[in-house]
Amino acid sequence: MGERYLRSVRLLAECYQAFERHAAANIRCRTGLTPAQFDIIATLGNTPGMSFKELGEKTLITKGTLTGVVDRLEASGLVVRTIQQEDRRSTIVRLTDAGEKEFERVFTPHIAHCKQPFEDYSDEDFTRLEEELRKLRTHLQAAGATDKSA
Repeated sequence: MGERYLRSVRLLAECYQAFERHAAANIRCRTGLTPAQFDIIATLGNTPGMSFKELGEKTLITKGTLTGVVDRLEASGLVVRTIQQEDRRSTIVRLTDAGEKEFERVFTPHIAHCKQPFEDYSDEDFTRLEEELRKLRTHLQAAGATDKSA
């Protein structure tokens, strides 16, 4: 099992890295955004905005990086921060009108680009892939819960 496990984990990591390269190259070339900026714009698109906490949970951006990326998007006029009246400690980040236009410009073409490697997948292929990924996620989450209690 040990060697088999290592082969599988390596293959999973290689797939993730290859997909990231495929997606990031398209983002940089076609949108002029960084992958982190795109991630925030895509996450905020078609929403009334969200707190930094929610944004951090829904993106792949670490908390330390998130503030700087939002700062740059705000300086570009694509997002705005609003302090919540009910809880002055909570700040909502939302797209501006320019940010909404940017979302509309970049999101759909990027999704179409990212779908290309999956064109030969059937519904059954996706079902099997999703089942295995869910199973792995469940095991990893359980191991993480055990790690925290130790």
